Amino acid sequence: MKHDFPTVATRRMGFILVPNFSMIAFTSAIEPFRLANYATGQDLYSWTLYSPDGAPVTGSNGVTVSVDAAAAAARDLDAVFVCGGNSIQSYDHRETIAALRRLSSFGTAVGALCTGAYVLAKAGLLEGYRSTIHWVYHAGLVNAFPELEVSQEIFEIDRNRYTCAGGMGAADLALSLVAREQGMNVAAQVTDLLIHDRQREAGERQRMALRARTGIAHPRLLAALDLMEKNIEEPLSVDALAAAAGLSHRQLERLFAKYCRASPTRHYMRVRLQRARELLRQTTMPILSIGLACGFGSASYFSKSYLDHFGHPPSAERKRDQLSTMALDAPRPRRGRGAVASAPSESSHASSRVEP
Repeated sequence: MKHDFPTVATRRMGFILVPNFSMIAFTSAIEPFRLANYATGQDLYSWTLYSPDGAPVTGSNGVTVSVDAAAAAARDLDAVFVCGGNSIQSYDHRETIAALRRLSSFGTAVGALCTGAYVLAKAGLLEGYRSTIHWVYHAGLVNAFPELEVSQEIFEIDRNRYTCAGGMGAADLALSLVAREQGMNVAAQVTDLLIHDRQREAGERQRMALRARTGIAHPRLLAALDLMEKNIEEPLSVDALAAAAGLSHRQLERLFAKYCRASPTRHYMRVRLQRARELLRQTTMPILSIGLACGFGSASYFSKSYLDHFGHPPSAERKRDQLSTMALDAPRPRRGRGAVASAPSESSHASSRVEP
């Protein structure tokens, strides 16, 4: 294969993996850089893997990955990404935060994959920047850091801050960086190699459209459902929902019965309780504050509604999540060959002229 790309300096990337990191976000981010090397036949990118203490890290899927060094040893990087995942708030990130602040002070671009934006926020590195995080964690991050500008888009590039929602959004962020640094021609080749139908833009939202998520096509019912999702803390009355959607009270009741198999009031309750569940799992907000944030006027009403819907009270939800995190942190028995994915040396990372 003949390549007509000019020789460029290798860009040095670092990835800090925190406990329970998202494997799909990590691999989705690193593969576009590898394939940029493959597509051009040049070492456009090299990368080094870090953990807070230099020990192997287990992802949220139970796969353990070896790293090259502790975060404190990170030096001379063009960009560094924190790869977050489940229970990001449950860990002491002091070593990672110190490393990020030091790297940023020397001009390294700082990024986050999935919930890694939480660590950047704790480090004070997102103040004055537009950022994003996985939609499940959005409410928790905004509550913990109300001064930040946090969008719900798939990724954000604001000067030298790179954040994404995780999952395949990490690939879109990496592809956008490849396009900026190496040109659209290289990014297009990498997109094809990934069997990715297109490179999504930063302005696109994370979640599927409400119509696709629900399978409902009725425009006025969709308008009412959208209003419910946007008005959690101060729920609207059924009459207000009907009026905003251009329907009568009775028409709205009929549409909900036909398409949602519930009354508007009952469906609205489900929406609010699901949001409460996300906050219980992903934040350290007091239970009463979560109830108020989801439109419940008292702790007893919130607890009873939660128990009726999920079969256990809000306090038990938080304990269940803590036990799940403890199980993920527990030592795992050896599973034979292939149980641990070892990271190759940095020199081998940079040379990726192998099969895609």
